[in-house]
Order: sequence, then C-alpha cells, then structure tokens
Amino acid sequence: MKQDIPLTANEKYIFSLRSLYESYGYTLYKMSKFEEYDLYSKNKDFLVSDGVITFTDTSGKLLALKPDVTLSIIKNTAGSHSSVQKLHYNENVYRVSKNTHEFRELMQVGLECIGDIDDMCLYEVLELSSKSLKCISEHCVLDVSDIGILLKLLDYTGIPEDEKKDALRCIGEKNMHELASKCRALGIEDAKTDKLIGIIKLHGSPRITVEKIRRETAGIIDTSQTEEFFEIVSALENSGNNVNIDFSLVEDINYYNGLIFKGFIEGIPNSVLSGGQYDTLMKKMKRTERAVGFAVYLDMLEQLNKNEEKFDADTIMVYNDKLAFTEIEAAADKLRQDGKSVFVTKEIPQGIRYRTVIDLRNGEV
Repeated sequence: MKQDIPLTANEKYIFSLRSLYESYGYTLYKMSKFEEYDLYSKNKDFLVSDGVITFTDTSGKLLALKPDVTLSIIKNTAGSHSSVQKLHYNENVYRVSKNTHEFRELMQVGLECIGDIDDMCLYEVLELSSKSLKCISEHCVLDVSDIGILLKLLDYTGIPEDEKKDALRCIGEKNMHELASKCRALGIEDAKTDKLIGIIKLHGSPRITVEKIRRETAGIIDTSQTEEFFEIVSALENSGNNVNIDFSLVEDINYYNGLIFKGFIEGIPNSVLSGGQYDTLMKKMKRTERAVGFAVYLDMLEQLNKNEEKFDADTIMVYNDKLAFTEIEAAADKLRQDGKSVFVTKEIPQGIRYRTVIDLRNGEV
C-alpha cells in the first residue's frame, strides 16, 4: 500500500484556507511569477517589504519577481460596479522575510473582494479573516479599526492636512507622548488632544468598548459612519469571533480607507494576517470599483512551527520473524487510515524521532 507523504504545517494551512475560501464561493486566481517593475516602484509604500528583485527580459523591459499579489490582481482583472468579484489565491512572492531579513520565496495566501462592496461584503471578509486565524490556532485575535473614523478624529482635533501623516505615525507607534507634544506645538487645545488620545486608548472587545466610543465621539463624528463600524464588529463578536477594536491600527491613507485589520496568534509577536479596504489604491490604479481583502503571511508561522516538536513518524511498530507479513501490514494500515505515519522495523533505529511505540512482539496489535 502506498503511503501518502506527510504534509508540512504550512501545506496543511494552505489546504485548510483554500477549502474555507472556496466554501464561501471565492474562485482560485493564478498569476505570473513576475510583473513590470514599474507597477511596484509606483506603489512601494503599499508593499510589506521594501526589497524588490528585478531583472531585464529579452526585450529589454525591466521586470520584477512579484513581491505582492494584490497589485497584480488589480492590474490584471476587469471590474464591475453591479456585482462583486471574489478571488482567493496561494502564490509565491519574493521579498525580504521578517524573520531572516533576507530575500526568500514565500507562500502568501489570501483573498480579494472587488466591485460593488457593501457592509455584508465587509463583514464576510472580516469573518473569513477570523476563521483563517482559527485554521492556524484557536489562540488568536483579530484587531479592527476604521481609518475613516480616525481621520475624522484628526479633523475634529484640528491637525493640519500636511501634519496628519506624522500624527498617524505617532498613533501607529502607540507613542501618545509624542502625539500630545505635537498637538501642543501646533497650538491645539489640550481638551481636544486629550479627547483624541482617550478614544485611541479605548482598546478592547466591542462588547466593552462600543458604548464608550459612542459616548466619546457623540457630536464629533457623523453617527452613520461610526454605527456602520459598530454594527459590523459587534456582529462579528456575536458570531463567536475573538475581535478587538483598536484605533491605534494605522495604514497608509494613500492606499487604504475604511476598515483595516490585523490578525495575531499566541506565540508570534507580530501580525500574521493583514488587510483592509483599499478603494484609494483602486483609484490610484485608475479603477473606480471598491475593494477589500487580506493576506496571511505564512513565513510568520515558522516561529509557531519552531515551537512544535518534530517527529519522523507518529508510531514505531516493532515486529519479529514469527509474525506474518499480512499481520504486520494490517496493523500498520489500521493506523495509517487514521492519518498516522508508521515506521515498521525489527529494531528501533538510532536518532529517529517518534511519538509512540507499538511492539507487535508482545502481542500489541
């Protein structure tokens, strides 16, 4: 009987995530390994990694091994304002790994929803983000923010347009001391600065934070904007997802608008999933539809896998010459049918890593 080759942890994640996305009607999207370098050079701030590997093709055109999937999908798909295109992917990207700080070929899994995006689409993408994390570990949390609400808070505070990016940097770094100093230098009232910082610090589950944020933003932000956000994140929590509101989440406003989110798994210090609405990027690339999506960075999961003990086989099965071939194979196949890997041997070899031993010589079958 032919034994299947055991899947690596990342391969298992890929199959689980693909099954999840296709159960929601997302279609697998395949693309070329490279694009024109110009696509990435114009959108460097959007990329997770600054590094891009380039080469010149036979026609003299400068190409790049793709460091990102979203940009390629936007460039190579046709849009519609009357429907929604739902795509998922598992593609190799070429970028500097956060773990090794060296160029690596990395598998990236994710999805994009492009077209007539409404609140249901936003909720579904957030739900799939949370379920993606649970495919990897039950010990996970999805942090959610809304860049539109955050910009409205900066408008209320009175921070000038040309100072907003630096203010957002302070918020993203959770440096409230620098933000307060910046506001004082700009002549902004202490009461408004305190209000801004107080709202940003209201981090926690929707059940705990929504009413507090609602009270603090009353009369500052149009309730239609905040209530849409509250409805989505509260529904997500009520569906059994571990979700937090965190207005210190920040993305580049040249690309993102509306919902932004990051996923975290216990045991890994950085986010393993990142996504959001990127209507602004769509406009920058001459597209008029709306869009939302996310990516799971499988290279980050290597830190999780390192903490797991590795085994060459689940079970070592020891036999002797008194046992029939069919008897030995039947005992091993029984375990293999349950998904176990079985190493059949007369003597346990040195250096092999295993979970359990079954000694058929003692009558254990």
